[in-house]
Amino acid sequence: MTAPRHDVLCIGNAIVDVIAHADETFLHRFGVVKGSMTLIDAALAETLYDAMGPATIVSGGSAANTAVGVASFGGRGAYIGKIRDDAVGDIFAHDINASGVSFRTAQAKDGPPTARCFVLVTPDGERTMNTYLGACQNLTEADIDPDTVSASAVTYLEGYLWDPPAAKRAFRRAAEIAHAAGRQVSLTLSDSFCVDRYREEFLDLVRTGTVDLLFANEHELKALYQTADFATALSAVRVDARRAVVTRSAKGALSIAGGETAEVPAHPIDQLVDTTGAGDLFAAGYLFGHTSGRSPEAALRLGALAASHVIQTLGARPQVELKQLAIDNGLL
Repeated sequence: MTAPRHDVLCIGNAIVDVIAHADETFLHRFGVVKGSMTLIDAALAETLYDAMGPATIVSGGSAANTAVGVASFGGRGAYIGKIRDDAVGDIFAHDINASGVSFRTAQAKDGPPTARCFVLVTPDGERTMNTYLGACQNLTEADIDPDTVSASAVTYLEGYLWDPPAAKRAFRRAAEIAHAAGRQVSLTLSDSFCVDRYREEFLDLVRTGTVDLLFANEHELKALYQTADFATALSAVRVDARRAVVTRSAKGALSIAGGETAEVPAHPIDQLVDTTGAGDLFAAGYLFGHTSGRSPEAALRLGALAASHVIQTLGARPQVELKQLAIDNGLL
């Protein structure tokens, strides 16, 4: 097997985030569930944007955030996601390439505009996401570059890809190519509402070995196994998954593989500002540690550090070089 050209290839919905503070009255007004990710149409997207307060506009998308995090640690990140050849798409492409991530997916010449996610941040730092998928829904198998997948140590896919049928097929194609090249495949469950929609399919991906490394937070894992008891869910995923990494917010995170368990506490923070991107950046730190040959515990600590940084800022992208942050904290 040849040495990988990329440490982590992330495949997901290419989205530009529109982030604004909002109170719970605003959420109730629009009937959105706090802490959830809801898919919306173009009309509601325009209505929400008009009603939101002052907003910060930044490139986002779960897997794209992870790719940028890997690059910020000094890893070799790559990304596949569909955007339109419009002004918002140009913003996305510029930002991700400027972050040091290899992004070469062709921009669509027609069809719906580049996706955007309206992120409403309540005073407690919780984020509620309302996503207009737009061009994301047109990601197909044709966008999966076999050379890029084969040259990536880990191909990391977001659960949100399971919504558009064509993207689902692209997901499976990428997994086939990765395994044929002797590489690993990773999946993040994305959110508990996504799990509710596709529970049996996600379980099948894990149980059949299509996914080698599963990422989930505590709520997603309990939703996957339809239990309110974390220990029960953990015992089940220990049987089903080759390796699972589970985050528990302030309770820290753990990695399990068969009888092996590694666990670390949450990295301390000064002030919680916005939980957007916490899971994405945690995955970035863990994957960087994993692909650079570090132990599960060391990889967990890098993930916890990255997550602690991003939740103290507005938005889902690192505001400092994570490599230097890790050095300053004695983790690299």
